[in-house]
Amino acid sequence: MGIQARAVVLLSGGLDSATALAIAGEQRFECYALSVDYGQRHAAELEAARRVALASGAREHRIMHVDLAGIGGSALTDRAIAVPESPTEGIPVTYVPARNTIMLALALAWAEVLDARDLFIGVNVLDSSGYPDCRPEFIAAFGRVAQLATRAGVEGKPCRIHTPLIGWSKAEIVREGTRLKVDYRQTVSCYQADAEGRACGRCDACRLRRAGFIAAGVPDPTRYQDV
Repeated sequence: MGIQARAVVLLSGGLDSATALAIAGEQRFECYALSVDYGQRHAAELEAARRVALASGAREHRIMHVDLAGIGGSALTDRAIAVPESPTEGIPVTYVPARNTIMLALALAWAEVLDARDLFIGVNVLDSSGYPDCRPEFIAAFGRVAQLATRAGVEGKPCRIHTPLIGWSKAEIVREGTRLKVDYRQTVSCYQADAEGRACGRCDACRLRRAGFIAAGVPDPTRYQDV
């Protein structure tokens, strides 16, 4: 058996990234999970990321720190901005400026050090709440940046960015993760989860997650604050 190819997988601790990590594992990558503590109010997801990485058998799990709360501009990093509890038009206030650009850059840097040629990110355009950095156009553009701005890219060994969930509904993601035996009880998706990781059941992330389990016909294992 040859040397197993390495992949850096961005792991938030939520449903989507846990599924992307499982997919990378099924594709026989040696997975290096990367989480980012960016000052998010739902910090319980970082503990969830630790649980998911451990359960997945990831080769290594790192948490990097970036002070996006110092920049502000998002309900996820500024507690003075309320998290919406009903659908909104356009790009919501839960959008974090340049978050996926920054996270992919960190993953790309670690991949260079690891001599990894593959990055996984669990973005999806159908259930992305209108976030501009979840679109295929953005991923393609960042792939071009990776080719131009890294030694690996200049030397003809650019990183490939995998977005296995990008065109899937939340129900399709849940079904695939269930097939791969992802334990969704370990994940946290809620934008305002409490310290124990219990979900509010009202924010956009909770609504999408709950609807996904219902549409998939899979029991929802999420722990809610009112239960």
